[in-house]
Amino acid sequence: MENKTFHHDEPFKLESGAWLPEFDLAYTTYGTLNAEKDNVVWVCHAFTGNANPSDWWNGLIGEKRLYNPNEHFIVCANILGSHYGSTNALSKNPISGEPYFHDFPFLSIRDVVRAIDLLRIHLGIEKINTLLGGSLGGQQALEWAILQPDLIENLILFSTNAIHSPWGIAFNESQRMAIAADPTWTERHPKAGMNGMKVARSIALLSYRNYATYGRTQSRDEGQVDFFRANTYQNYQGEKLGKRFNAFSYWTLSKMFDSHDVGRGRGKVEEALKLIKAKTLVIGITSDVLFPPEEQEFISKHIPNAKYALIDSMYGHDGFLIEFEAMTETIKGWNV
Repeated sequence: MENKTFHHDEPFKLESGAWLPEFDLAYTTYGTLNAEKDNVVWVCHAFTGNANPSDWWNGLIGEKRLYNPNEHFIVCANILGSHYGSTNALSKNPISGEPYFHDFPFLSIRDVVRAIDLLRIHLGIEKINTLLGGSLGGQQALEWAILQPDLIENLILFSTNAIHSPWGIAFNESQRMAIAADPTWTERHPKAGMNGMKVARSIALLSYRNYATYGRTQSRDEGQVDFFRANTYQNYQGEKLGKRFNAFSYWTLSKMFDSHDVGRGRGKVEEALKLIKAKTLVIGITSDVLFPPEEQEFISKHIPNAKYALIDSMYGHDGFLIEFEAMTETIKGWNV
């Protein structure tokens, strides 16, 4: 495994019309690009993920896994705006010499994809054998397959959508409201909004799991009146994220989520999906309340010759980070 940084030293125009004077993308590669350059597996990470998919998708990626670096050249980039080495709100603005903080520009999924495509060109990759991503990563993969239809041979999408729903936007707005309610949020400081972000994360967990998941994993004891497992769990998840993320990136990426619409500037969403040429597998989770299965069904219906698969899981949206055995078997069956 190699951790590297790609530096783009030219101004980068964003979809909003704003500019980044330059940017960095932290990225990880596993394995070796073969002589034919036809063994590339590119992974797009989700909301608070990083460029090391063996951290969060170790059931799919790694030695003795479906995507083995002994066979594949695996690439994953930390996206613009994120916390793990790529240019984000805590990065120094080369024009002012100070961190961007609240002045960091709005980023869309399309901006992110255009940036990682520059990394792809830098790496000399002319064809991606398999592109895969879930949730926010799936949104990136879908957008990339539309922008570059001849680049990708196989496309695998997990628990994602073609346009972010009002339901998803409402969850994200509630999380940003929690950050904005933190009195430190207005400060130009790396820790600004941190307590608000912890609350935001606890809100997010409600959408990542569901009623049945909490009933099974955070059950209450008979006769209990306070100090429930669910109380502890919500606080733990907030504290856990607070140790590895920042509120500025959380804000930036949640706004990016909301912007997702493959039909923007292309007519209808359905028409945009028809532009995809890759052999496509779309996987949904039965209990996902944030990206419900009908969103994946919609994608598969409008991508030419796409296949749809549904995995039965109690883990809700987080199922795409947990149900590795079922995901692996589904992909193997599709590849036959």
